[in-house]
Amino acid sequence: MSETPARLWRDLVAASPAQPFVTSYDASGNRVELSPATLDNWVSKTANMLVDGFGTQPGDRVAIALPLHWQSLVWLLSCWSVGAVAVPVEGEALPGGAQTAVADAARLEAALDSGAEEVVGTSLHPLGLPLKEVPPLALDYTTEVRAHGDHFAPYALDAEAAALEGPGRSWTGTELVAAGRERAKAWGLTGRERVGVVAAPGTPLSVLGGGAALLMAAVAAASPLVLAEGGPGEVSDLGKWLEMERATAVLDTSGSGVAAVAEGLRELA
Repeated sequence: MSETPARLWRDLVAASPAQPFVTSYDASGNRVELSPATLDNWVSKTANMLVDGFGTQPGDRVAIALPLHWQSLVWLLSCWSVGAVAVPVEGEALPGGAQTAVADAARLEAALDSGAEEVVGTSLHPLGLPLKEVPPLALDYTTEVRAHGDHFAPYALDAEAAALEGPGRSWTGTELVAAGRERAKAWGLTGRERVGVVAAPGTPLSVLGGGAALLMAAVAAASPLVLAEGGPGEVSDLGKWLEMERATAVLDTSGSGVAAVAEGLRELA
């Protein structure tokens, strides 16, 4: 039987529940660390919200108008747990035809205008605070998700069904897993690696590569991720954060040049 992203994720959680998996720094230096078990708690709650709260069925489309952030990774993994098609959004306009849309504060009105049956907004606040304002007909993710269960058993999903939709093409679950394994092999990732991902604030999820290969590679290889917001002129802070987190490799999409000044970092491309 072909592997699915949900099965690959469950294997990681079972094998290494307590080690750090995603550590996130925003541009102000606020730090959040999540183990596979902690991240999976958010994934399970979100999956339960999708199914029990919104009636999400396999094949339904979920528009994700969020930048690179630990919460956007949660939404991807939750979609794949319930068999929904994740549709990452670049730019301000959301696509039509999605059953559910989740958006940051700047795109929440656009999400409401997209025609999605369910619209969820999130503040992306480092401490998990709710939105300052929630428009009528929208739900606040932080408030809503906490009411849902901590455990979710992924469905027996069709690995050949669409799982991710991007510009010009879509990926099945089998293709996502394959892309992740290929990227992990190309980069030589193992559980001993810690991969820093440096991105400017607001960077879209396309930074994960085709088929969300960066996320899937990290899951397949059990390689923790360090997400760091920054850019040119912020090399000192970025280097300090990556050194403190013992990052061994870095994917710098911001042009900061941190790999050139941080000792012991190999640059990924």
